[in-house]
Amino acid sequence: MDMRTPLKKVRGLGSAKEGTHHFWMQRMTAVALVPLFILFIIFIIAHIGAPYEEVVASLANPFIAVLMGLMIVAGLVHMRIGMQEIIDDYIHGEVLKLVAVMANTFFTVLIGGLCLFAILKIAFVG
Repeated sequence: MDMRTPLKKVRGLGSAKEGTHHFWMQRMTAVALVPLFILFIIFIIAHIGAPYEEVVASLANPFIAVLMGLMIVAGLVHMRIGMQEIIDDYIHGEVLKLVAVMANTFFTVLIGGLCLFAILKIAFVG
């Protein structure tokens, strides 16, 4: 017994085999971002009004630098998956959808590279 609808048979569309992966990655990054973002807020509050040199010295601490890097990576992965879901749901033209997904990925990689470079520069150069 075939459970597919007649339209699905005609169009040949089936599972892309990525929905579950995206679902779990979205949830896992959300869970990871909760403590990371709380620590980020605590860091910001602790350094309100602090001189530039003190903030840079704090960011040069390997523990703080790693936490900031993890927050950036988790946040960008979370953002990319969320935007891809929005693109998949609301953009119906195939070419435009492909361009939007590519732009979403390139933007995420660009911002991630720049942010991680900044953290590494502060951590190693001071």
